Amino acid sequence: MKRTITGALVAAGMLALGAGNSWAAETVRFWYHFDNADNPMSDLVAKFEKQNPDIKVEAENIPWNSYYDNLYTSIIGGNAPDAAMVKMFAQPRLIEMGALEPIGDRIEAWSGKSDISGDLFNLTKGADGKTYYMPLQYVVLYLYYRADMFDELGLKVPATCDEFQAVAKKLTRDTNGDGQPDVYGFGFRGGKGGHDHWASLTLSRKGVNLIGGMQNDTAIAGTQFVVDLFREDGVFPPSAPNDGFKEIIGAFKAGKTAMTIHHIGSSNGMVEALGDKVSAAPVPECGGGRWTSFGDEETAIFASSEHKDAAWKWISFLSTAGNNAEFNSATGQLPVSKTDSDSWTMHERRFVDATVNSLPFAHLLPNRSETSDFVNTVWPVNMQRALTGEISAAEMNEKIAELYGD
Repeated sequence: MKRTITGALVAAGMLALGAGNSWAAETVRFWYHFDNADNPMSDLVAKFEKQNPDIKVEAENIPWNSYYDNLYTSIIGGNAPDAAMVKMFAQPRLIEMGALEPIGDRIEAWSGKSDISGDLFNLTKGADGKTYYMPLQYVVLYLYYRADMFDELGLKVPATCDEFQAVAKKLTRDTNGDGQPDVYGFGFRGGKGGHDHWASLTLSRKGVNLIGGMQNDTAIAGTQFVVDLFREDGVFPPSAPNDGFKEIIGAFKAGKTAMTIHHIGSSNGMVEALGDKVSAAPVPECGGGRWTSFGDEETAIFASSEHKDAAWKWISFLSTAGNNAEFNSATGQLPVSKTDSDSWTMHERRFVDATVNSLPFAHLLPNRSETSDFVNTVWPVNMQRALTGEISAAEMNEKIAELYGD
């Protein structure tokens, strides 16, 4: 009897030890996307795991073009990661799906809260007033231009849409005498993510809005202006309807385009390739206003996670001073940590100035579930159809209006 009890106690102890080992091996699955070749994630994971030996992080880099398709599919299929990088346009849909874990109480108790810059927590709150996102990095989009080409042709940086059109025409040139342009005025992103280009030339106009303001004459004229730049003026490369991030940046660096729109995240690569030949300025005023995109990136914990405490430790680690700088030194975006921001030297001043000077007219897309479809499907599909002449500018705007219930 005594031997039986002793054996049972030993077995129980082994089970407890096994349970302890299982807990010690707690794993956080984390999804993110990096376009840049420099990827600090493995170093950050190693640093975190050294500080938190009871937690392992499986960080998976998901390609941007399929990032949200994969994320939504994983949620529906019951295989969502524990945490992931997310953007504001996706928040309404994720809330509707019941996919997000509120983290407001965790942030309030977090010692690093006071080091997060400005109103980023307010900007990223849900429409229901709850906090689901942890700020990670941010940018504001601006106009890149080839300063050397502008100087060569005696051109000034365009301040209005009319000036933009005129300058883009002059910059579109046949420089090798083969009868075909080999330099185009503007690198337009017609693929996913290009809605920001269109928005700066369209949503800037008075009376134009994605919700309730897409079918008026001014809105249609804005989209027509973009279509005409391609089809009539020929200032976009022929590949524009399908071009994505890599294509517009590569063409600009190679001297195939003289202007494009992106943000400070790509500025170091631009300087490495072009030096002082590249500069930046706010996007032009079009139709009485300016509109540029506030580019956000946050992290979130998913409601289905069985490791919420561990996931919180990981995402708060990424937004903590020092770690946040290391993360953003690779992405090229601006840190949310005030400590890191005060000592930031990762970007040349002209790109920081273009970012700061664009803040007064920076916007987020509507915080509604439809916005995810706008970004991933409705805008790219219909912009490509409009650029290729399959549909009119009015028909494109009508599709957007239908999406938002107008």
